[in-house]
Amino acid sequence: MKKPFAIVLGLLLLASLSFSFKDDLFQISKNLDIFASVYKELNLNYVDEINTSKLTRNGIDAMLENLDPYTEFVPESEIEDYRMKYVSTQYGGIGAGVIHRNGKVFISEPFEGYPAQKADIRAGDEVISIDNIAIKGKSNDEISQLLKGPKETPIKMVLQRNGKLIEKNLFRADINQPNVSYYGMLAGNIAYIKLDKFLENSGQEVKDALLELQKNNPKGLVLDLRYNGGGILQEAVKIVNLFVGRDVEVVTQKGKNRDKTISYKTYVNPVAPNMPLVVLVNGRSASASEIVAGAFQDLDRGVVVGQRSFGKGLVQQTFSLPYNSLVKITVAKYYTPSGRCIQSLDYEHRHDDGTVDKLPDSLLIAYKTKGGRSVYNGSGIYPDFYVKPAEYHQVTQALVSQYLIFDYATVFVAKHPNIASATDFTLGDADYQDFLAYLKQKNFSYKSEAEKTLESLKADAQSEKSWDAIKPGYEQMQQKLSANRQNELAFHKNEIKRVLESEIAQRYYFQKGRTLQSFQYDAELKKAKDLIADANLMAEILKGAGSYGTIGKPKIMSAQGE
Repeated sequence: MKKPFAIVLGLLLLASLSFSFKDDLFQISKNLDIFASVYKELNLNYVDEINTSKLTRNGIDAMLENLDPYTEFVPESEIEDYRMKYVSTQYGGIGAGVIHRNGKVFISEPFEGYPAQKADIRAGDEVISIDNIAIKGKSNDEISQLLKGPKETPIKMVLQRNGKLIEKNLFRADINQPNVSYYGMLAGNIAYIKLDKFLENSGQEVKDALLELQKNNPKGLVLDLRYNGGGILQEAVKIVNLFVGRDVEVVTQKGKNRDKTISYKTYVNPVAPNMPLVVLVNGRSASASEIVAGAFQDLDRGVVVGQRSFGKGLVQQTFSLPYNSLVKITVAKYYTPSGRCIQSLDYEHRHDDGTVDKLPDSLLIAYKTKGGRSVYNGSGIYPDFYVKPAEYHQVTQALVSQYLIFDYATVFVAKHPNIASATDFTLGDADYQDFLAYLKQKNFSYKSEAEKTLESLKADAQSEKSWDAIKPGYEQMQQKLSANRQNELAFHKNEIKRVLESEIAQRYYFQKGRTLQSFQYDAELKKAKDLIADANLMAEILKGAGSYGTIGKPKIMSAQGE
């Protein structure tokens, strides 16, 4: 009796699945038919001419908007930009960044060793024309297209520097912006690698840097993943494999489609299996950065230092579409070796207004590392050792956003042919006074949050007909806030100087110079060096002995995954 019953049950289940499948096909066919019919009636009857491409693109974007921000359609015209952003580090051009300000375009950073820098094009130069085409009024994309082109093709640029027009004739080259922007040895014989992204060849770049640094027999390595927004998952696995033995699970992705559920393991012998390791992360470390940091943490292979990471636990895959377009779709969530997913925002349950919630700390779950330490799911990777991030006052932020830091660096370079090495460069008090004098010429001003609140109070009082009563007190408070604002340039002198020094160092020593100059003030890097120098403390943290970096850690209501 059991066998016929099982057969009948199987047939019923198959019929149910078949019905569900047919119902899905019907819904798909029905809605596509409705969409096509709406477009047909619009095309035939709408009062004005319809831009077919724009209308279709708007429809696709609106459809994807209800999902997550990482699922997107890429038309043929944007494929090259997509590859540069998510896949490859190479393109054809002059090797320089640009910024747009008030309808004008300026060189922000020439890249060392490429045509722009070799032709003495400098940060701060205003771009007037490219190949006899005036750039005024041109969009970002239009200017990018004018600058880019195949290797060895000529380009003529007219620039304005210190009020004078200069002409530059140069040839484009293959520009390769490396994933590893800097590596070297720090004081105390400690190795350092700064990885900016996880695009093509990033695993090999880290390996090459590591092999070079190992020649110095370092005490340990600092892997800097701060501000690294991620990239290719497989590259993250390769980087973990440099420090972890063969056949160890690094990350698992799980999707609705069974084909998208994949476990990624190390597959070769490591290069540095025993080297003490510290990984730096912050709130801008995301995706592949979190895979690497999370794997090292779960495997008790390295100590994570800094602040809570971004919290992107989603995996995307690209699919080719007709007419050389593609769609990038979130196909899975990824899980670190302990089994946790660190996705922060819940895109599956959007509110009616389109907003999404962040997983609260009270709902986080504790998981266990290989050695038994507690780690947490949701909302990113929590560092093993928390370091308070550098925070900049509103006055400093205003100086940056109004490009006064950038412009003063241009003035400084014109006055100073040379400066000290990037490692040692600092601004003296006389230099800072010169900067303050420069600000007076520019009539620098900004409104603090207190001043904005005061203005709001004035508006409310006027609407409520109580302005005359509070006016004397308002004006007195306004005068005090204005006087305090002038003092802020002196009070926040040290942090303003740090930002100035960073911009100026880059003008002389390029991106490498900015990195080296920043080491003087880098609290996270200092903590990393201290940890590597203290082998006992490193061992204690990896064993879970003691409480480190408790600031910003979640309050756990339950513990699972043990």
